[in-house]
Amino acid sequence: MKKVIVIHGPNLDLLGMRETNIYGKMTLDEINRMLQELAQENKIGLEIVQTNHEGEIVDAIGKAPSNGFDAVLINPAAYTHTSVAIRDAVAAVDLPTVEVHLSNIYSREEFRQTSLISAVCKGQICGFGPYSYVLGLQAILKVIKN
Repeated sequence: MKKVIVIHGPNLDLLGMRETNIYGKMTLDEINRMLQELAQENKIGLEIVQTNHEGEIVDAIGKAPSNGFDAVLINPAAYTHTSVAIRDAVAAVDLPTVEVHLSNIYSREEFRQTSLISAVCKGQICGFGPYSYVLGLQAILKVIKN
């Protein structure tokens, strides 16, 4: 069975109450349920991690191959724009990785319009709210099943 790790970055545990005009009213638990349903329908294993700590994200990515994961779905959140460490971890493991964002980072503040992560990812999906995650997992499914 193929396995995917989903990594939610900082402050995503606050979804549903945090700046709902930008991030919507859906909670992280609701997003995770959508992802788990999609994974079950496609007979893949899914592990979901949320952390506000950069080092924990780096550790989860670094351990992904030895933990049997075939791909990474990540919303690095604010670390998208600042973390060379996460970028380097994604590059180091060489697993298909899809970066997702709830909002369209390219239509936001100038400092949010740069992703340090995207260059080492298979692709990036942003701007579709919670469905960015669904689209990201569907993209990963196509990649790992081929």
